[in-house]
Amino acid sequence: MQPALRSALLRWQRIRIRLAVAALLLLVVPVGFSDPVDSGPEVTLNTANVGPRTMEALTQRSVLRDYKFGWANLAEAFASNSTGVVNGLFAGTANTWLNDAISSQSRAGMTSRYLNQHHKVDAVFYAPEGDLIELHDTAEYDYQILDGSKTIHSEHAVVHYVALMTPGADRWVIRQLQSVQQF
Repeated sequence: MQPALRSALLRWQRIRIRLAVAALLLLVVPVGFSDPVDSGPEVTLNTANVGPRTMEALTQRSVLRDYKFGWANLAEAFASNSTGVVNGLFAGTANTWLNDAISSQSRAGMTSRYLNQHHKVDAVFYAPEGDLIELHDTAEYDYQILDGSKTIHSEHAVVHYVALMTPGADRWVIRQLQSVQQF
């Protein structure tokens, strides 16, 4: 074999190996994962007492996925002072509240974090038409307020939320998210 051809084949082989390693790393290493300590909200959904309509398995999975995704995006929005990450998961009064809170926080030069989130969610009402679900969420998380990179307030919180979700074009959206003293 000619030396030039052999050299070209070796180069091509090294490139293929590098590409294979890079592809493998993309599968193994999570891209865009910013906080190795907090991997996002942990959410459990109980539908045993929902009524008057029973919740189908596909609806349960969708509501769980979208509620969890909503809280993950809410946390990212507060941490970055941007509602751009919310991706249409909030609508109505929940969206107004979120935009106002982010705007107020940004004007004050602060950011906040919702860390180590655990949500125990009970579906308590599912409209007969399938167009509204009421959730009672007992949320437990670590809440921090930061001025720049300095933490100025930190607390472990247990908060009760009433959430109303409605179906959107391709997901369930949070229309109302209200903290309450008790259920």
